[in-house]
Amino acid sequence: MGGSRAQVNKQHKTRFASKSSRNLHKTSEKSRIGKPERNVTKGARAARVQRSKMLREQKRAAVLKEKRASSGSASPPRVIVLFGLSADANLNSLAGDLLSLLSPQGYEAAFPTVASPEYKLRTTVLKAPHGDLPTCMEMAKVADLIAFVASASSSHEGSTSDYIDSFGSQCLSVFRSLGLPSTVVLIRDLPADVKRRHDSKKICTSSLASEFPEDCKYYPADTKDDLHKFMWLFKEQRLSIPHWRSQRPYLMAQKVDMVADDSSSGKYTLLLTGYIRARSLSVNQLVHVSGAGDFQLSKMEILKDPFPLNARKEQDAMDSDEVGDREVLRSLVPNPMKQEVLLVENVPDPLAGEQTWPTEAEMAEAEESQKQKKKKKRALPRGTSEYQAAWIVDDTDEEESSTDDEADGMVLDERDSGYPGQDDNNYSDESDDQASIRDADGETDIDSVMMEGENLTKEQLENEIQKIKQAHADDEEFPDEVDTPLDIPARKRFAKYRGLKSFRTSSWDPKESLPAEYARIFAFDNFNRTQKNVLAKALEMDQENSDECATASSYARLYISKVPTSVASKLCMRAKTIPVIACGLLQHESKMSVLHFSIKKHDTYSAPIKSKDELIFHVGFRQFIARPIYSTDNMNSDKHKMERFLHPGRFSMASIYAPISFPPLPLIALKSSEGVAAPLTIAAVGALKCIDPDRIILKKITLTGYPQRVSKLKASVRYMFHNPEDVKWFKPVEVWTKCGRRGRIKEPLGTHGALKCIFNGVLQQSDTVCMSLYKRAYPKWPEHRFPILDA
Repeated sequence: MGGSRAQVNKQHKTRFASKSSRNLHKTSEKSRIGKPERNVTKGARAARVQRSKMLREQKRAAVLKEKRASSGSASPPRVIVLFGLSADANLNSLAGDLLSLLSPQGYEAAFPTVASPEYKLRTTVLKAPHGDLPTCMEMAKVADLIAFVASASSSHEGSTSDYIDSFGSQCLSVFRSLGLPSTVVLIRDLPADVKRRHDSKKICTSSLASEFPEDCKYYPADTKDDLHKFMWLFKEQRLSIPHWRSQRPYLMAQKVDMVADDSSSGKYTLLLTGYIRARSLSVNQLVHVSGAGDFQLSKMEILKDPFPLNARKEQDAMDSDEVGDREVLRSLVPNPMKQEVLLVENVPDPLAGEQTWPTEAEMAEAEESQKQKKKKKRALPRGTSEYQAAWIVDDTDEEESSTDDEADGMVLDERDSGYPGQDDNNYSDESDDQASIRDADGETDIDSVMMEGENLTKEQLENEIQKIKQAHADDEEFPDEVDTPLDIPARKRFAKYRGLKSFRTSSWDPKESLPAEYARIFAFDNFNRTQKNVLAKALEMDQENSDECATASSYARLYISKVPTSVASKLCMRAKTIPVIACGLLQHESKMSVLHFSIKKHDTYSAPIKSKDELIFHVGFRQFIARPIYSTDNMNSDKHKMERFLHPGRFSMASIYAPISFPPLPLIALKSSEGVAAPLTIAAVGALKCIDPDRIILKKITLTGYPQRVSKLKASVRYMFHNPEDVKWFKPVEVWTKCGRRGRIKEPLGTHGALKCIFNGVLQQSDTVCMSLYKRAYPKWPEHRFPILDA
């Protein structure tokens, strides 16, 4: 009874089951092949263990090699820079205690180097002078360890300002921008009582912790036992240096001499003696002497190490060096076939664009066609030659031709367009930038008078500074706005400007109307590929032991040839107070090009920084003078808007003419605050971003007018122009308002420059009508390239 009426349930759906699991019951147990899962898992695990072990051993070997290179007997002396966080820190007593601990026999030098057999360590101790920013920067560039010295006695309530004064805070920000090497903090003037000493050290450490890296150590440094403990820990410490310092060889001169150069009159050979660091230096390389320029090497000598760790070797060295010259182990002379040429600027060929000589028939035909064309006046682009004019097709309709001239007036020469007053001389860049404009923009050498400050009185200098400050304030309130001059037609005053339909998408040829300075610079077809090849070549030269190279940690004497007499004498004088650094240059790094830096105005600098103002750029070890222009960095466009001032609180791009350098490199920009005699202060910090002469920087101006009568979408606007011919000239350019309306010029009204406009919406009576015009801007070529010439 129950069999036929029994409940039959639906089968379970195998929707999410795999095909193999659904057909598993169809395969017999005997025919089923099992996978050796255990063996596979065991083999994969063994491979992972072996791979991790290999990576661990490679890292350990690399660390051991780096440690031996930096702390072994063959490594160069470690450079310790003592920097006082405030003027209360006594660096002289601390340096004396450290040197007496390392070398009880004594020391003699401006930058003393001692070898300690007890600590198995060679050290050079430098004292950064408080208040001298350029010297502190040069010492920080070569420092293996920066020891910040804080005075506990200057702390009253534990505030950070008691331990770090304004100059100390400024230098800290500069050191961070350069890249901090290994750092420690030495605390002096602690109380003698144990409990008070511990509490004072704890307060000082907690107040300074936010200013330094997390791995920074804090040591008391009052007694000999404290310094003894610090030196033992410093000996075992693994030092870290910025990456940009490990890409190029450099030498900090311990001795600077000069001898007359026989090959060229009026020149001297500069002799720099010291340890080569970071990488091997080839005698065929170019070298840069900080602040003096790029030079070739005439010879390089490998000398006997004057500071060996072995006491017996040191005694033998002292006995053998009675005259004062070290024993020459090896002398290197450059190979004329391999030595890099000191090429700075490109020499353009004036005949590079010349054509072949024409035949007599071609010349007769050209004369006939020229006579016919002289009968008819034509509007040609500015700078067009007669030969180039032959390729421009003439319009048959004169009325259409005149209309096209008006429409293309942004780029056409207006001499034959029939407007009154066109027979005057053409206005160049100088007249273009001397007109009355609200933002006081200028590109002439007249503005450099304020910067030079040599022939100005104190009252005139103060007036110029006030004018620049007022221009900076106006530029922030009314950016890019320009007043149309009354005495010059706008079509002449703004003849080099053009309108753009869209700043982002409109095309602009980067090779169009380049200045004469672009014939003197170099450019790369593919900069990234060139940089990769140059760095790989430098690494290969460092790894191979060539007979033309001096390996890192060698004690060498560089013979730098053809140094001007004034430069050599100034370097010999400066060597007593500031380190003289010679840096090996990579391939192409002596040639001029257009460099672009990501730059930000420093928080401590309050004066306005105008485009094309003269600044001293510290780019890595190199120093040069530049006159940059500032611009925005648009990620979604190939055009970038020029900024007339470097505004605080945001990053901008600084473009300059300068020698090629391969990134990454830090940037420190210094500026004299009032005239030439004033001390240099930090103006901006940043980093090198790229080298690209084709980067388009557009200077924008905005002409403004005010609605006189408004009728729905139409309005009559005045004060944008002052004559109807200017209205016709700028008729193709689109206009816009500050409330978001866009429109076009329909026709001029009257004889005083009023115009009728049509907009895409109802215009308010209080609105302002604007017109944007653009022209390409370029950096200013510096009159002198290196700062030591102005010292």
